Amino acid sequence: MTNEEYIKAIDMRRSRRTYKPYALDSDTTQVIRDLVDIVNKKAGLALKFIEDPTSAFTIFTGKFSAVAVCGDDSERTRIKAGYYGETIVLQCTYHGLGTCWVNGTYDENKVLSMLDLPKEIRLYGLIVIGNVKDKLSSKEKVMYKVTHKNNKPYQKMFEVCDEKLPPYYEYAMKLVEKAPSSTNSRPVQFRYENGVISAKVDEPYSDKSIDFGIAQLHFCLGAAAKGVRGEWDFAGRFCTEDTKVIKFPESKGEEENE
Repeated sequence: MTNEEYIKAIDMRRSRRTYKPYALDSDTTQVIRDLVDIVNKKAGLALKFIEDPTSAFTIFTGKFSAVAVCGDDSERTRIKAGYYGETIVLQCTYHGLGTCWVNGTYDENKVLSMLDLPKEIRLYGLIVIGNVKDKLSSKEKVMYKVTHKNNKPYQKMFEVCDEKLPPYYEYAMKLVEKAPSSTNSRPVQFRYENGVISAKVDEPYSDKSIDFGIAQLHFCLGAAAKGVRGEWDFAGRFCTEDTKVIKFPESKGEEENE
């Protein structure tokens, strides 16, 4: 997908909990399996496709599949799981499927029995994927109102902002506003100092790091759309292509030869 298509998918995406009464077709499930394989190889994750996890759910209706978001027990892997898991969400959304990031509203023991994970691999959560109607169901409308009644604008996500954001970062932060997060809490805390964007979460060994990874992707897509390409380093700084160039300091004047 192109950067423009990802951004269109951000505007299209809603958390869906009401699915049609029939499963994904075999061609679609194969595409999702292929996406999972690509992400695992690229990011060193342990995502797994579950064809039918419906028995582990009570508040979701219809037929759906899921991607189990799994990896080792580290902050870095949690962030990557959010970042790359969201690429799968947006690709599925763009192609007309319903999706939902889920954690805590399913029977974890049932899901774990479907996965048979090695001891060193953790289950962080699930991405539910299925066929949906174009319009939200009544239940989904209620859930949307409940979870979005206290939406946090991007200005309130900043701990420090020492000057007005340039237009390209302002646009990127508007896409961060649209990033899904656990209970829509938007836990990422941003800073803008001396022209550099950085961010963190206060509980890195938690779901908040998944949310951080999702927010990082949305920010990168927004910045790239305005011509600023970069990536987040592990210290939580957004590094543009210019800041990654290694340079010697400029000379302050010619030195006398000795």
